[in-house]
Amino acid sequence: MSIPGVLRAAARERPGAVFLREAPGAVTLRELDEHVDRLAAGLAAHGVGAGDRVGVALPNGAAWIGLLVATTRLGAVLVTLNVRYRGSELEHMLADSGARLVVTVPESGGTDLVALYDELRPRLPDLEHVVTDVDTLVGDAPVPEHERGEDDPAVILYTSGTTGTPKGAVLTHGSLLASARAEAGHLGLTPSDRFLATMPFTHVGGLTCTLLTALVAGSEVVLTPGFSPAGALRDITTHGVTVFAGVPTMWTLLLAEMARAGVGTLETVRYAVAGGSNVEPALCAAITTAAPHARVVNLYGLSETSGAAVMSALDDDAATVATTLGVPLAGVEARIVDPVEGTDADEGELWLRGPSVAAGYRNVPDVATFRPDGWLATGDVVARVRGDHLALRGRLKEMFISGGYNVYPVEVENVLGAHSGVAMVAGVGAPDDTHGEVGHYFVVRTPDGDVTADELVALAADRLANYKVPRVVEFVDELPLTPAGKIQKAVLRQRVQKGS
Repeated sequence: MSIPGVLRAAARERPGAVFLREAPGAVTLRELDEHVDRLAAGLAAHGVGAGDRVGVALPNGAAWIGLLVATTRLGAVLVTLNVRYRGSELEHMLADSGARLVVTVPESGGTDLVALYDELRPRLPDLEHVVTDVDTLVGDAPVPEHERGEDDPAVILYTSGTTGTPKGAVLTHGSLLASARAEAGHLGLTPSDRFLATMPFTHVGGLTCTLLTALVAGSEVVLTPGFSPAGALRDITTHGVTVFAGVPTMWTLLLAEMARAGVGTLETVRYAVAGGSNVEPALCAAITTAAPHARVVNLYGLSETSGAAVMSALDDDAATVATTLGVPLAGVEARIVDPVEGTDADEGELWLRGPSVAAGYRNVPDVATFRPDGWLATGDVVARVRGDHLALRGRLKEMFISGGYNVYPVEVENVLGAHSGVAMVAGVGAPDDTHGEVGHYFVVRTPDGDVTADELVALAADRLANYKVPRVVEFVDELPLTPAGKIQKAVLRQRVQKGS
């Protein structure tokens, strides 16, 4: 089924069930479905039809969700744009996608977006309309639904660009729903579950792992325009959130806010989901203490897998959760390929195959990523451990060679992050005349932490081979993050290359 088809079926089956909670009220499935019809009529009145692209640059909210379903109900494709994007980012994504209409806000972060789009439009011949008030899109003329298949594109989602120019991953109705259903089935979600939408809908963490997973499971979604530790804590306790998902950075900030506010435990949370990488041991223990009734679950996915592809098994113990990504979800095949020989190996690049894999990149044939026979080369290095579990070793491009030995920074980051005085850590290879490259690690201390560089070096030396031990430990107040909350290693590499 298509995304609008899933909503319509749910609205007919459970019309009065609340799907979205957004201050000051709630939206039922029927109300959302009816609103989608009115938005589709407004889009059609602006000339949007099957195959057209519609850019949406709005914060998380009911309006964003309504536009997703309305756009796809017309057979058009939604292009996800972050409200933080500015000139060159917007110009590239709008030109590449050929968006015909953009829905945004008039101002964001002190930037006049009306003036910004006026400046960009002469260079974007496909862009016909820029709408800064969603209410003006509401229409009442009946619009016939476009027949969609599971292979039809639904969303163009631009990769975060941590290593270069963003590419538009083409996600289909089938790939998005396959990932959402696999996650919902893996966790055993029900209509009694309630998500907090902390991850932005512009990326699969918010779009698929939260919004669409809740839709297919019949669960509720508590909407928030953006993540803040205080806001997340308030929403979890006020609304009885049962599923809280965020990158490890968000969990670290939430735990610090709980300590500051004097909140002991999160009693309603039954799934504590961490995306992006495995939860390192100290953080895993802290989450377990803070949410005593919750199961800590790692979630690994990419834009190119439309959402979750690997998650912790529900019977994994704390040690397994802290050291592995988990196991492939139902319907997902995994291979580990030696990046040099191209043969199967116990450690190497992770390849995935299944119905959730994207249809490719828009305008960019990429045979290095989308391989023959449906395989996706993820660019992540993993090892197979404990049977069918996958342990992350790092990005293939993040690996550096020190004195002839391969070093994967994530392995060292897990060791340093286990120290109680470390809130966040990220490492990159830095040029070195003797060894070629050495490890340079950026560390954010906890609010009351006083750990020293010597202590962290000693900790690594006690647990790792000598060539993996950090050569430099640099303390910083914060790490550069993408809009999706991932650490921008490319920015850190630029710092060390420049010697700053």
